[in-house]
Amino acid sequence: MRIFSIFTAMVKKKTKNIKKQKKDKNLKKNWKSFWAFFKDERFTVTLGVVFIAFSILLALSFTSYLFTWKSDQSILHIPFRSLVFDNSIEVENWVGKIGAILSNLMIHNWFGLASFSFILISILIGFRLLKVKILPLSKSIFLILVITVWLSIAMAYFFADKLFYMGGAHGYFLCTWLNGLWGKIGTLLLIVFSAFVIVIFSFKNSLSKIKSWILKIKRIKKEDFSEDSEENILDINDEEKQETDKVEDRESDNLETDEKEENASVVEFENTIEIDKLSKTDESDKTDKTDQIDLSYEKAESDDEIPESDIIGDSMDDYDPTLDLEFYKRPTIDLLKDYPKQNNEIEAQELNDNKDRIVKTLQDYKIEISKIKATIGPTVTLYEIVPAAGVRISKIKNLEDDIALSLSALGIRIIAPIPGRGTIGIEVPNSKPEIVSMRSVIRSAKFQESHYELPVALGKTISNETFVFNLAKAPHLLVAGATGQGKSVGINAIITSLLYKKHPSQLKFVMVDPKMVELSMYSRIERHFLAKLPDEESAIITDVKKVVPAMNSLCTEMDERYKLLNQATVRNIVEYNDKYTKRKLNPQKGHRYLPYIVVIIDEFADIIIQEGKEVETPISRLAAKARAIGIHLIVATQRPSTDVITGVIKANFPSRVAFKVSSGHDSKTILDSTGAQQLIGRGDMLMVETGKTTRIQCAFVDTPEVDDITEFIGKQQGYTEAMALPEPEVAEGSGGNGSFDDEDRDALFEEAARLIVRHQQGSTSLIQRKMKIGYNRAGRIIDQLEQANIVGPYEGSKARQVMFQDEYSLEQYLSSLNNK
Repeated sequence: MRIFSIFTAMVKKKTKNIKKQKKDKNLKKNWKSFWAFFKDERFTVTLGVVFIAFSILLALSFTSYLFTWKSDQSILHIPFRSLVFDNSIEVENWVGKIGAILSNLMIHNWFGLASFSFILISILIGFRLLKVKILPLSKSIFLILVITVWLSIAMAYFFADKLFYMGGAHGYFLCTWLNGLWGKIGTLLLIVFSAFVIVIFSFKNSLSKIKSWILKIKRIKKEDFSEDSEENILDINDEEKQETDKVEDRESDNLETDEKEENASVVEFENTIEIDKLSKTDESDKTDKTDQIDLSYEKAESDDEIPESDIIGDSMDDYDPTLDLEFYKRPTIDLLKDYPKQNNEIEAQELNDNKDRIVKTLQDYKIEISKIKATIGPTVTLYEIVPAAGVRISKIKNLEDDIALSLSALGIRIIAPIPGRGTIGIEVPNSKPEIVSMRSVIRSAKFQESHYELPVALGKTISNETFVFNLAKAPHLLVAGATGQGKSVGINAIITSLLYKKHPSQLKFVMVDPKMVELSMYSRIERHFLAKLPDEESAIITDVKKVVPAMNSLCTEMDERYKLLNQATVRNIVEYNDKYTKRKLNPQKGHRYLPYIVVIIDEFADIIIQEGKEVETPISRLAAKARAIGIHLIVATQRPSTDVITGVIKANFPSRVAFKVSSGHDSKTILDSTGAQQLIGRGDMLMVETGKTTRIQCAFVDTPEVDDITEFIGKQQGYTEAMALPEPEVAEGSGGNGSFDDEDRDALFEEAARLIVRHQQGSTSLIQRKMKIGYNRAGRIIDQLEQANIVGPYEGSKARQVMFQDEYSLEQYLSSLNNK
C-alpha cells in the first residue's frame, strides 16, 4: 500500500511538472506572438503614419493658438469631460476642442512657443518608423529637448508680460526663480553662457568658425591701424591671415559633414534604409592666379632672421612652410563624382531568405543556433550567428562551401569567431552591390576631422563606416591582387586622400610606373607634389633601369635626414619639424623643413624580374629604417608569388592590402592567411593592419575625376620645379656591371646560368660536376656569371649568392643581355 501511494505521488508530481512546463511554454509562445505583432512591418508603418499625422495636427493647433488663444482661454477651465462631450461649447481653434486643449497645455502651461519643437520630434519618430533616416534619432531628440528648455527660459526672460506667456509657465516660473537667485544680470549671463555651450556641443565646426571670426576681426583692426601708420605696414601678422585662410578652406571643404559613423544597417531581418545627407561646398576661389612663381623649395630666411646659434629667439613668429605657396587651394569636393543611389538597398525579403537558408543548412548538419542578425554593408551583408551551447566552431567553418551552395552566391566567407564579439560571421555578397564613391568618404566626418599625419580614406567597411588609416603609422603598405580587381583604383584612392589633406610643402610623391599609363595623369602636379632625380625630364619613373638609382637616392635622403635628426636631438620627423617651425634650428647649419615622401611603386613584379636583388636591397633598407624620417612606401603587384613578395619584403611591410586573388596560396603569400581568394572583386579587399583584418569596399575614383583634380592643382602657382632628390651613391666593390665582350662569353654560359638558378647554388664545382667540364673552364664561366650579375662575388668557403630566384626571371634577364 505504501509503495502504491509513493507511486501515485510520483505520477501526480510528474503530471504537475508537465502541466507547468506546458503552461510556461504557452505563456512564452503568447508573449512571442504579442511582441511579433509590434515588430510587424504593417504595425510600424501604420504607427509612423500616425506620428506624421499627429505632427500636422500639432502644427495646425499651435499656429491657430497664436490667433485664437484669447477667445478659447475662457472655456478651458471647464472640466475635460464636459468640454469634450458638450456640443454647445464652441472653440475657435482650427483643430477644435482637442487642438485647443493640446495647444493650451503645451504652449501656455509648458514651454511657450518653444513647444513647436514637439512637431519636429513627432516628424522624426514617424519617418524613422517608416524606415527613413533623416537625422540620428536619439541624439536629435535629446538636443531638441535641451534647446526647448533653454528657449522657454530665454523667451520668458526677454518677453515677460507680453500677450501670453511666450516662454510658457515653465519658462516663467524658472526665470522668476533665477532672477531672485542671481539677479537679472546674472540670469542673462547664464542664458548667454548656456547658449554658447549648446552651440559648441551641437555643431561640429562651431569652434573653428568662432575662431575664424575672431581672427578676421583682429586682422581688420590691424589693417586699419596700418593705414594710419606707414611704419607698421610690414608688421601685419601674416600668421593670423594664413591661419584664417586655412580655417576658411577647411570649412569650405568640409561640406557640413553630419555623417555619423553609426550608419551601418544592423537589422534582425528588417532592412533599414539609409538616406545620405548631401550638402554643398563653397566653390569660390579667392584667387585665380595660375602663373608660375619663382620660388625655391626651401623658403629663404632674410638676413636679419638668421641668428648666431641654433636656437632662435621666441620673439619671432613660427615658420609656416605653406607660405611658400600662400595662395594654394586644396581640391574642392565638387571635382569628385557623387554616384546616386539606385534603390539598391537590400530588401527584407532577401535578408529573410538568406537567413532561412543559412539556418536550414546548419540544421541539416544538426547545428543549432540561438540568435542571428544581419549587418548590411555596401557590397556584402554580414550575418552574425550565436551557436547553441556545445557546438564546435570548426564544424561551422567546414560548411563554407555548403552554405555558398545553398545561397547560390560566390564569395562566401566565414569568420569563426569574430574577434571581440563572441559570434561567428558569415559574409554574403549583396545581389545589388552599391558603389562607394570617393566623394562620400572624402566628405565624411571621420576623414575631415582626422588629425593623422597622412590620413587615407580607403573606402567603407562591412558596417558602412568610412575606413580611415594613418599611413605614417602603417608605416608602409603592400598592395597585391589579380589583374582587374581594383588595385589601380585603390592606389588612386590613396593618392586622392592625401591630395585633399596636405599642402605641397608638406608632402612629396616619388612615383614608379613601369606600365607608363597608370600614374601618367599625375605629371600635371609635378611642380607641386612630385620629387625626382636631378636632371631627369619626367618626375614619374617609367624606365625600370632608373628605379635602382631612385631607390638609392632615397636611401641617401634617408641618411641625410637621420643626420639632421641627430643634430637636432629629436627622434622623428614630427618632433624635428615642430622644432624647425618654432625657429629653434638654424637653416645656415643645413637644417630645413622636411616634407613627407610617399613612394608609390606599381608593378613591382616586373621590376624584380629585371633588377632582382639590386632593387630589393634599397627597398628593404627603406622599409626597415625610413619610417621615423617620413619616407613611406606603397608597393603594388599583380603577381603575389614568393619570388616577388619575399620574406624580407613581408617582414618590413606589416600593413597589407589584398584584392581578389586566384588561390588560397596567393592569399597566404600576401596576408599570411586565406580569405582573399573568396572576395568578389571590383574593389572588394581585405586589409591587415597591426594584426587585425578588415574587409573594405574600396572607394571608386574614376580617371576623369583624377584628371579634374590634377588639372585643378596644376593650374595653380607651383614651385619652379619638382623637389630634387640627392645624387645616388654608388657602392664600391659591388658585383659586375652586367656587360662584357660577347666574343669571350663561353658557349655553355646560358646553360650554366640555368643550372645555377635551378639548384640555387653558385659554385664552380657544381658546374664542373654537372656539365662534365674541366675546372679551369668552370672557373671562367663562374667569373662571367659574376660579371653578368647572375651570381654574387666570391665569399671564401661559402657558395656564391644566386641573384635570381626562378628560371623565368633569369630568361627575361638573359634575353635583355642578348639584345644589348
